[in-house]
Amino acid sequence: MTQTVREVCDALAARSDSLAMAARAINFEPYIRQRPAGYAGLFRIIVEQQVSVPSAQAILARCEARIPEISVQKVISMSEDDLRACGLSRPKVRYVKGAAQAVLDQSLRFEQLPELEDEAAVAHLCAVKGVGPWTAAIYLLFCEGRLDIWPRNDVALLAAYAAASGFASKPAQKDFDLMASTQWAPWRGMAAHILWTYYAKLRGRKPI
Repeated sequence: MTQTVREVCDALAARSDSLAMAARAINFEPYIRQRPAGYAGLFRIIVEQQVSVPSAQAILARCEARIPEISVQKVISMSEDDLRACGLSRPKVRYVKGAAQAVLDQSLRFEQLPELEDEAAVAHLCAVKGVGPWTAAIYLLFCEGRLDIWPRNDVALLAAYAAASGFASKPAQKDFDLMASTQWAPWRGMAAHILWTYYAKLRGRKPI
């Protein structure tokens, strides 16, 4: 990134009063989430799908206790009962095993992702069962550090935006996503980091 984080925050704040309010609340210091690239990173993001942050943290702690080093080979070798004991639902057991098998089959090739444009990278990830647009976007944001990806249907982002805007009720998710996708490029990912950090502040916890 040629601009500094502060410069990008300033540019976004100039475009949106809501982002300006959120950025001021966090002292223009968004927490940039980083995850390991490759299978271990995708495993974690699948665990985090459609659950609250505290629930995800509890499940991840159980996974780390039982699987100190998450790898394709280790997950493939584990039974469904073993993975269920980590706190994974049956669908998520299928997803993490399916993603591991896709790596073995070379239909999922993490090493090729950095060479792909954003849309192609999302499509490559979404070819794996259990990996939808939100999961793919989160992987590219957290594991590859891309800064112009917008994770559609993220309820925390919507809640943070509504709070920063002072809305009595939240706008429709699709309207919010359309606005963010069209008005905040080429720093849509940074806008997401601002709003996630602000959301954590609203919830009285540190961003993780």
